Amino acid sequence: MFYKDKKNDDTNFWLSYADLMAGLLFVFILLIGAIVVKSIVLQSNLASKESSLTSSMNMLLLRDQEVQKLQKLLAKRSSDLNATQKDLLIAKDSLKLKIDEIINLNNILLSQNTKVDDFNSKIIIMQNILNEVNTTIAEKNIKIQDYEGKVLILSNELTDKKDALKLSEEKLLSLLQALEQKNTKYDLLIAKLQEQKAKIKSLTGIKIKVIAELKRSLGKNVAIDSRSGSLRLSSNILFDKGSAVLKESSKLELEKVFVNYIGALISNKSIKENLDRIVVEGHTDSDGGYLFNLDLSQQRAYAVMNYLLTLDFTKENNIKPLLVASGRSYLDLVYAGKNEDKDASRRIEIKFMLKNDDAMNEIEKILDYE
Repeated sequence: MFYKDKKNDDTNFWLSYADLMAGLLFVFILLIGAIVVKSIVLQSNLASKESSLTSSMNMLLLRDQEVQKLQKLLAKRSSDLNATQKDLLIAKDSLKLKIDEIINLNNILLSQNTKVDDFNSKIIIMQNILNEVNTTIAEKNIKIQDYEGKVLILSNELTDKKDALKLSEEKLLSLLQALEQKNTKYDLLIAKLQEQKAKIKSLTGIKIKVIAELKRSLGKNVAIDSRSGSLRLSSNILFDKGSAVLKESSKLELEKVFVNYIGALISNKSIKENLDRIVVEGHTDSDGGYLFNLDLSQQRAYAVMNYLLTLDFTKENNIKPLLVASGRSYLDLVYAGKNEDKDASRRIEIKFMLKNDDAMNEIEKILDYE
């Protein structure tokens, strides 16, 4: 009985083993089938992807060709843009030069307009004097024409009236005597005019006398302009470059020169009576624009005048009402030969003006012209 059970157990073991192996074989077959199916699917997908990849490569080739065309077009346009930029740079430089030329022309035009305004004012004075002279001449011409008419009438009467020849001769003689008297009065009038002309000449020479008196009083201590009598001070001594602040180191020398110069003017009674104003003028060289230099020259002139107003000498002699300041920019440059002397152009001028100074200058020019 024990042996029988052992045999059955062996049989069951092999049956179980056979079942297990059959199961494993079935699983293996299923696995192989799955692998085959997966392989077929993968091959199908791979073929599809290869087709898609081929299509993409063709599209990339087309796009690459388009990119190359665009790159060539971009290179061409870049070259055109560089050429355009060069033209713009040239045009910009040209425009800058033209703007500089316009600024220079505007400065020259402003200077010329200032001179024209001065000349027009002088012309008005001369025209007024000329109108007065023309009026006098016109009146004299009317009188002469009147006398000529009367003489002509008398001559006709003498021709027509032979019977009254003697009476006409007496009348003619009387008219000639009257004409001679008129000529005598005219000669006296001319002599009187010459006398008045000499007096006017002496009046116009008062500034020359003042300058001579200044030179005599100042001697070699202070140098003045022999023509205008103005006192010139270098801006390099009074101010730093581009500045309108008066140097402390220059104030004592400025006070000394001013006191000597103005003292020589007001110490002479005849000069002091004719003194109209004392002008402090600022001048620059031609470097920089006109308006910049005008502002700088005005500020420097004001700085000098403000300092002079603080002096005891100015207060004691009541010079404040006479002092004025103005800037001239570079309108009155100083030249050494044909070239500008920039150091000399940068200056402060202190000058005196006499009463009726401008009118006397115009009268003197008219007398010299005649």
